[in-house]
Amino acid sequence: MTSDTPSIQFNYDKLLSMTQLTFGKISLADLKNFVTIQELGVQDYDWLQVGEIELTEAEQQQLQAIQSRLVNLKIHLLNEATIWARAIYPLLLLAEQYPIQAWAEVFLSAHYPRFDIEGLADGMLANSIAGYVETPYLVVVEAKRGLEAQNPQFQLYGQLLASARMNWEGDRQTPQEMFGCYTIADTWTFFRAEISEIDSDRPVMKVESSPEYGEKLEAETILKILKGIVSRKLRSLQANAPR
Repeated sequence: MTSDTPSIQFNYDKLLSMTQLTFGKISLADLKNFVTIQELGVQDYDWLQVGEIELTEAEQQQLQAIQSRLVNLKIHLLNEATIWARAIYPLLLLAEQYPIQAWAEVFLSAHYPRFDIEGLADGMLANSIAGYVETPYLVVVEAKRGLEAQNPQFQLYGQLLASARMNWEGDRQTPQEMFGCYTIADTWTFFRAEISEIDSDRPVMKVESSPEYGEKLEAETILKILKGIVSRKLRSLQANAPR
């Protein structure tokens, strides 16, 4: 019996290493099995301070056009694809600054020592090369409706983990700073995550979150947060560029 114990333990460890997590089905219990999550809650974080971010006249005009198409709509009665096209993706486009571009429906896949995680991200802001996503930086989850809908926050955590691992494989920097948000109708909630111990058996994810922002009245604040996140990434890219 004693001689069998190592074999049993080996097979158990091997089984754990093959665990597959999928964004659309992920739960808090799934995440806690493999990741240490430290939630810092809603606070007055520096990345939410957007008073010094200015919009160009063209950006202000486009923002007004987006809001004018939303103001008289009963957003909660629209289907998800319509809300995405009218409210969410247009703001992501306005936040673009080369080489960071807006993307929709991007497949993410990452391998951690004890689990694999994959699925489709509704949207993202990411660095790109030759038309391909290279390094995701902000991922977006559009909350689904109905009885089968999953908690968008845990789905977002999964996407942040996958993106962090993908980026870490390229630069080996730790912690990896990632941003994300989930949207419910035209309401945005942002998150900043630091993922560390990425190549260990139990990665650590420290998460900060924002208040909710409604696009009908706070579209300018939402866009400024997005632009601030993009500017933060560009500074990081420049600081780590080969000399």
